[in-house]
Amino acid sequence: MALDQSEIDLLNRLRARLGARRRHDELMWRYYLGQQRIEQLGMAIPPEMRRFLVITNWCRTLVDTINDRQQVRSLVLPGQETADGDLRAIWDANNLSAHFSMFNIDRQVFGRGFLTVGSNERDEDLPLVRVESPRQMTGVIDARSEQMTAAARFFRSTNVDGARVSCSTLYRPNVTVHTELRRGRWVEVDRDEHNLGAVPVVMHLNRRVSGEWEGESQMSDLIPLVDAAARSLTNLQFAQEAHGVPSIWATGIAKGDFVDDKGQPVPLFEAYFDAIKILTSKEAKWGQFSQADLKNFQTALEIYGKEAANVSGFPARYFGLLSSNPPAEGAIRADEARLVRSVERQNEELGMSLGWVGALAMRFRTGEWVTGNRVRVEWFDPATPTVSQREDALAKRHAQKVLSREGYWDELGWSEARKAKEREYFAAEAGDPTLESIDRTLRNADPAGLGE
Repeated sequence: MALDQSEIDLLNRLRARLGARRRHDELMWRYYLGQQRIEQLGMAIPPEMRRFLVITNWCRTLVDTINDRQQVRSLVLPGQETADGDLRAIWDANNLSAHFSMFNIDRQVFGRGFLTVGSNERDEDLPLVRVESPRQMTGVIDARSEQMTAAARFFRSTNVDGARVSCSTLYRPNVTVHTELRRGRWVEVDRDEHNLGAVPVVMHLNRRVSGEWEGESQMSDLIPLVDAAARSLTNLQFAQEAHGVPSIWATGIAKGDFVDDKGQPVPLFEAYFDAIKILTSKEAKWGQFSQADLKNFQTALEIYGKEAANVSGFPARYFGLLSSNPPAEGAIRADEARLVRSVERQNEELGMSLGWVGALAMRFRTGEWVTGNRVRVEWFDPATPTVSQREDALAKRHAQKVLSREGYWDELGWSEARKAKEREYFAAEAGDPTLESIDRTLRNADPAGLGE
């Protein structure tokens, strides 16, 4: 079946939309890598100093720190309270613990991220879940139902003849079409009539606002400050070269006075850095100007660091503002309160997208939609771990019989596999007469349980 005109028009429209974002996406990617070009370095810096440009890559610090604090603990089906083993098997089979980081970086850098779900020919029980590049994919959303009606991925590939060709994959609710661009026109290569009833693509928009279906980069507030800090550091290098070494003045001498023991002129560089000056003129006098004070650059960078902490919600130490004494555990948690709450809010939004992915995966696995159509995602605590405080609180709850052993394990964030292993250990201990005898002896020696 050949492509009809409506599908060709849809592909061209989506390709044009993706092309319109290409320049902005490339700029955001360069900022994440710390390879951006600063348009204005300042009036005091000559063009030759551009090669000395230094980037304070706070953008990567921002993105990677948030990404490091977002770890999925479990996937739970609607109406259930424990992690679902089938969903965990799909997660593990697709290496999503690692691939989720790519998706998370995409949505923070480019303002949007994409996940696709497809059937697995090798194992129907483990559908394929893939992270797609936002620089290759775009979609169409129905504003009323807030559901995706079409999506397309555009990429370069090698055909059977070994030539590099432009390809696309068009996703519709009941069909997926694979095409190639030949002589400026899309030609169908393969068609999958899956009759799923939904586009197998989930798009996550970062910082979306009502009435808009566009995302915003997480780095957008930080970029002007990164540029300002780069200018200050580059100016600092120029000041070090030009004014950091004290200048020397001399009177009563001429250029011919600087000669070696053979009467040959000494290069000015050597004459400048020689520790011993020998001159025959009685009128010769030497002096030294005061060196430049470069502390103003440090002050400027501290101002930029404080403003970066303000707009990002990060503690100031993430931007180089360190105190002489390391903070205590309680101080760390208080300092990170705004960052932690921001990550928790982002987890809520990401949980919805991952929940839709889980529902799609279960639809491919079982052939039926999940009740409620969305999987619940539970996350690890995004705060900096303080093991002693957490263990102390959990031990007290368990001692007061307000927290079960299984609940204790859940609070520790143990996986279902780890909990199953512990149950086996407890069962083995209960059936081991040697361990039971030792335990009885310990109880008799210490009936109060004081451990003395």
